[in-house]
Amino acid sequence: MKLTVAGNAKEYANGLTVAQLIELEKVETPQYVTVSINDEFVESGVFANTSLKDGDNVEFLYFMGGGR
Repeated sequence: MKLTVAGNAKEYANGLTVAQLIELEKVETPQYVTVSINDEFVESGVFANTSLKDGDNVEFLYFMGGGR
């Protein structure tokens, strides 16, 4: 299936879950990543049970603190 991951079109096996994609993409600090699929946020507790579909657009987001 074709997915767009962080703006890049890629091919993956059917039935891939968000948790598997995080592992395949070697996401740094996966415990702190927020994932959106087609502009909808996914709760981190359901990554392992959330299957991706052909054509999905997946973004990995990190919220950073700091500033003054």
